[in-house]
Amino acid sequence: MHTVVVGTSGTTAEDVIAVARRRARVELSAEAVAALAASREIVEALAAKPEPVYGVSTGFGALATRHIGQDLRAQLQRNIVRSHAAGMGPHVERDVVRALMFLRLKTVASGRTGVRPQVAQTMADVLNAGITPVVHEFGSLGCSGDLAPLSHCALTLMGEGDAEGPDGVVRPAGELLAAHGIAPVELREKEGLALLNGTDGMLGMLVMALADLHRLYTSADITAALSLEALLGTAKVLAPELHAIRPHPGQGASADNMLRVLAGSGLTGHYQEDAAPRVQDAYSVRCAPQVAGAGRDTLAYARIVADRELASAVDNPVVLPDGRVESNGNFHGAPVAYVLDFLAIAAADLGSIAERRTDRLLDKNRSHGLPPFLADDAGVDSGLMIAQYTQAALVSEMKRLAVPASVDSIPSSAMQEDHVSMGWSAARKLRTAVDNLTRIIAVELYAATRAIELRAGLTPAPASRAAIDALRAAGVQGPGPDRFLAPDLAAADAFVRAGGLVAAVESVTGPLA
Repeated sequence: MHTVVVGTSGTTAEDVIAVARRRARVELSAEAVAALAASREIVEALAAKPEPVYGVSTGFGALATRHIGQDLRAQLQRNIVRSHAAGMGPHVERDVVRALMFLRLKTVASGRTGVRPQVAQTMADVLNAGITPVVHEFGSLGCSGDLAPLSHCALTLMGEGDAEGPDGVVRPAGELLAAHGIAPVELREKEGLALLNGTDGMLGMLVMALADLHRLYTSADITAALSLEALLGTAKVLAPELHAIRPHPGQGASADNMLRVLAGSGLTGHYQEDAAPRVQDAYSVRCAPQVAGAGRDTLAYARIVADRELASAVDNPVVLPDGRVESNGNFHGAPVAYVLDFLAIAAADLGSIAERRTDRLLDKNRSHGLPPFLADDAGVDSGLMIAQYTQAALVSEMKRLAVPASVDSIPSSAMQEDHVSMGWSAARKLRTAVDNLTRIIAVELYAATRAIELRAGLTPAPASRAAIDALRAAGVQGPGPDRFLAPDLAAADAFVRAGGLVAAVESVTGPLA
């Protein structure tokens, strides 16, 4: 099994995905253990002094003015975890929770939080045992960290609350820890607060969305190329010299992807030869690289933000290298929330242009010789009419999900936390948007491959042929009389989601952007 070593200088997107989705093993580096021990000495020295220090010997948030005596500090740390574990709603997915836990461990291992080495080791042990705390959909405002989600994870470390075992069964956390030989932690000064105060949930969902969207943008370039072929369009608009004079990197990458997919096609270039000749293809075909490319550039910016956050130690207060323990506002989720919302906007537009191409394929007045709705016997058969309805419904939902969460702010904690990011909410809706975009691209793929096969006597590009053959091998049927359509659409969705479309095309083209 792959092992991810956690040091003091952050982590990578690849490591987050390895732990969250592939159950990679987690280990603390010797450097991290030493840094943890050193910062803990500083916290314990401050805890012994009579002067109050926020997060060490005081209450929290609006209650920070109360000095807490040594006899109540362990209770204080337990209480903050218990009281803040106040989430409600459906359980959050396992990969999100594992990413959340791993990213909190990343910050703890930085040596900037004052947490003891044994607490960090317990966090790693829980991940390695495949124990996943039950975290609920609602409870984070994306400021002072993803408080409720992180609190439910900390509760598991204490042996309290519920968690999911490696077998997927939810049981009391204490039972699961005991079954794997893990002793519950007894939190000391600052440790409860340090386990709660980070952007880890929204960051984990950002990292995974970036990986998924990269695959989907490549998939969308492929389906756009297939639709262009099916509509007998021209590939001349993809010429690199045209995109060089508007040098947006994403646009050039998408155009190049499409051009490589279409290499050797016998369907392109017929746009002036049918019964309704046209000088230009419609915008949804001709401007595909410009729209997908703008989304690609949005992904590139979001990766910059994610990489900065992955290198960060987000806590409050923090232990600085010179020994000071200082309060700060680094837990505010605005940088992450903005790009989460931006990605939802870009994804909605990509879904929208894909749906427009699908609709064009089904309309006999605009499809340049294809049968109505790609039906076998139009009138008796409805073909893909309602597949486009489903796609349109998904696009409509994507537009609603594109409404930014980060423009909202509801004050909390008696107006101490009077401006919040709503980054967790932005991440949750982006996650839904990514799922919907996958389905939208799958419907375009289903329609475009059927349309190509209906172009009798014309030979598609070798890469297109590979995509069609792989899709059929995955159980998605080709043209024919009406049948129960939902299983075909589900199989197309699974094919795109698992990367089958990209893999099939790349077997001909080589790696695409």
